[in-house]
Amino acid sequence: QVRLVESGGGLVQAGGSLRLSCTASGNIRSINAMGWYRQAPGNQRELVATIANDGNTNYADSVKGRFTISRDNAKNTVYLQMNSLKPEDTAVYSCNAKIIRVGAPWEYLYWGQGTQVTVSS
Repeated sequence: QVRLVESGGGLVQAGGSLRLSCTASGNIRSINAMGWYRQAPGNQRELVATIANDGNTNYADSVKGRFTISRDNAKNTVYLQMNSLKPEDTAVYSCNAKIIRVGAPWEYLYWGQGTQVTVSS
């Protein structure tokens, strides 16, 4: 079994910062791309940022310059540093990871359960 567990969400005032973490555990051989997505009430889930296992990153235009994605491969963990938060950043943030399990021939996409981020004005 493979699990992704997020932490670090919460309530913050506009202009503040939060750091989200997502750790993968279980029968893992390797992890390829990892990413963060978010879904606000009434909206579709949208990409926030992704990071490849070589460190290449990709960001949604709405978060460029404010959010930073990083990863610690030794800890199977991806982070999302969120600065200059705005009320429109309020959403459930979920991580995902493309993981190859021990003994498996290809990667599977796994998701965490999500963590709530609320930004007050």
